[in-house]
Amino acid sequence: MHASKGDKLVQHGRVVGQHDHVVEVVEVLGPEGTPPYRVRAENGHETIMSPGPDCQVKHEREHQQR
Repeated sequence: MHASKGDKLVQHGRVVGQHDHVVEVVEVLGPEGTPPYRVRAENGHETIMSPGPDCQVKHEREHQQR
């Protein structure tokens, strides 16, 4: 998994009816875009995250092209 500052990480719900959790990458702590990442949730909470297989990266540059 590779992410850059400004990308979104989407953690998919594991149970039927559970919503996806979306956070923004504010700092890449691993080498060459690899985890761990410092992320910020919509409510402003920041934490360190090493995403698992249930996460997807939405790259910022993909959103800018649309």
